[in-house]
Amino acid sequence: MSGTQAPSGGRAFDTGLALELFSIAGSLNSTPDLDYLLEKIGAAAERLLDSEASSIMLVTDDKKSLFFKVAGGSAGAKLKTMTLPIGKGIAGWVAQHGKPEVVNDTSTDPRFAGQFDKASGFITRSLLAVPMFFRGELVGVCEVLNKRNPPYSPEDIGLLSALANLASVAITNTRIIQDQKNFFSHVLELLVGMIEISKPKMIEHPTRAARLACAVIRAMGGDEYEYRMMYYAGLLHDIGYVGFKNPKVLAEVGITNPVEEQHTLLSVKMLEGIRLLDGAMPIIKHHHERWDGQGYPGKLKGEDIPVGARILAIVEVIEELRMMGAIPAADLRKQAVAEIKAGKGTKFWPDAVDVAVELLETQEGLW
Repeated sequence: MSGTQAPSGGRAFDTGLALELFSIAGSLNSTPDLDYLLEKIGAAAERLLDSEASSIMLVTDDKKSLFFKVAGGSAGAKLKTMTLPIGKGIAGWVAQHGKPEVVNDTSTDPRFAGQFDKASGFITRSLLAVPMFFRGELVGVCEVLNKRNPPYSPEDIGLLSALANLASVAITNTRIIQDQKNFFSHVLELLVGMIEISKPKMIEHPTRAARLACAVIRAMGGDEYEYRMMYYAGLLHDIGYVGFKNPKVLAEVGITNPVEEQHTLLSVKMLEGIRLLDGAMPIIKHHHERWDGQGYPGKLKGEDIPVGARILAIVEVIEELRMMGAIPAADLRKQAVAEIKAGKGTKFWPDAVDVAVELLETQEGLW
């Protein structure tokens, strides 16, 4: 036997069950794929409650209905386009009243919503449904169908409720992450817009710089983290120019008469404390350093310069060619290639020069 005997009247402690719950709980923070997590929870519910099928239904945005987020069993896919008004059917009753419900014979329960069986071809004989809450708010309903060795018991209610709690945490975590990403992406857009109007001819400069710099670092074998930090640095490296127009910001860093060379330090000052950008900060701070050590703000030389900053330095120089507006559009890319080659080993990291030149010469529309 697996597990040990519980006290009289209780359920035997099953080490397999405990490991299953720990495995699911551990996945909540390590797996961002909500569908995968919910399918894992549904499969566990079917197995641990000896049921033929399961479903996880979520509350719609208007709080009036439930929709099938995950539906296990052979007919589950057919249910994902259907909704159930809250208060209708057994799952709708559970959502309305916020209480578990066991129906060991659906043919005798007038609440049973048989339209789902008709649509899917599945025959529901019994079911157990429990509400899913997170901090007092209804998230949805979790249910299992057709216990192979009926009836569903009070112990089954407790087990499914535990699984439902894990599901509600997974759902809420995902929604929070999505909201945070949505907020951050909109803030980025606002910041980019501010940078674009901070100096003449800066329109589209942040996005062009980010696009080309990211292409170079990816071609040089950068990983996903390096790529993401390069993207943020490409978009935000010139935000210090926005600070030039704000006396309060200048006063905070002790600048009275701002000059060009101070914009990198001011950019870092304005963005410090945003942990998501920690890896982008060295790139932003040092993107005007030169390979020969004659740049600013630190006069770093060679490999002492952060890799991302070495790449962004190349992008900045050819972007300045574009923003000057003196070169005809038809000749701009050719002149940019010549400028990069001329600075190889003095202004620029030689390895990045070779990659940037190849990309500019072979990928139409990249820059």
